[in-house]
Amino acid sequence: MSEMDDLAAFAVLMEAGSFTAAAQRLGCSKGQLSKRIRLLEQGLGAALLHRTTRRLDLTAAGAALLPEAQALAAQAERARQSVLRLQEDLAGCVRLTVPVSLGETFFDALLLDFTRQYRQIRIELDLHNGYRDLVADGFDLAIRSGTDLDERLVARPLFSLQEITCATPAYLAAHGEPLKPADLATHQCLLNTHYSGFEEWLYHRQHQLERVKVAGALASNHYSLLKKAALTGAGIARLPSYLVYDELADGRLVWLLRDYQTRQTPVFLVHPWQGGLPRRTQVLVDYLLGWFERSRRMLDQVEKP
Repeated sequence: MSEMDDLAAFAVLMEAGSFTAAAQRLGCSKGQLSKRIRLLEQGLGAALLHRTTRRLDLTAAGAALLPEAQALAAQAERARQSVLRLQEDLAGCVRLTVPVSLGETFFDALLLDFTRQYRQIRIELDLHNGYRDLVADGFDLAIRSGTDLDERLVARPLFSLQEITCATPAYLAAHGEPLKPADLATHQCLLNTHYSGFEEWLYHRQHQLERVKVAGALASNHYSLLKKAALTGAGIARLPSYLVYDELADGRLVWLLRDYQTRQTPVFLVHPWQGGLPRRTQVLVDYLLGWFERSRRMLDQVEKP
């Protein structure tokens, strides 16, 4: 134990009035407490107590030291209570709703790492592509994309989502590679019904907008399903860059029409406006903002031509 611990033990001893009572408060044996006081006296080079079988009397050195020891013990108790309050503030549940593909891609490992750091916080993760009313449905946080956000929400930017047009080498070998957007009209395209006008894909190049009508045998509102279909060679898909980073890197998918810009959508972390957030929610907000900031370089790299 440190000398500061021994000083605090000395203050507890004088308040309790006996070694037995003080040892119980400190959670140690009488022998251990007596040894700590002796070590303190040896370190100071002065006796602090006159010990008798019935009472403890202070020496002049002990009387001079006691106020300082009591102040130290009080400070230690205040620090302990502060930590306890902090732990109590952190303890509890944070409810978070996230789009399905984003949750499947990032949030399993991300939140497992978070809960290892903050074991007193329980995360309830909802994967859902539809609209959730955070206040009515009782959610603390959400990941939302687009610019048309509920004005009742506070929004913090995470990253910009870009869709990448891609297909497998096997599909391209069998059907040819589209060199311009208009070529997509003759291909099997995997359509995302989550978006209105999903049968028309838009591309930008040199300030010009090109629209192409696309069609295919499979349509879904689930990015992950469309990705799986693309990987089987079922057609050409437009998928978010974060979802196909590994597949583009190892060649399982080929990025098509790279000279053309596709839709870029800002992604936000949002929460209801309520003045100040509970500490456990603020801790998760700070963690998510930091994590996505560190990941932004990876996302940017895959989006560069």
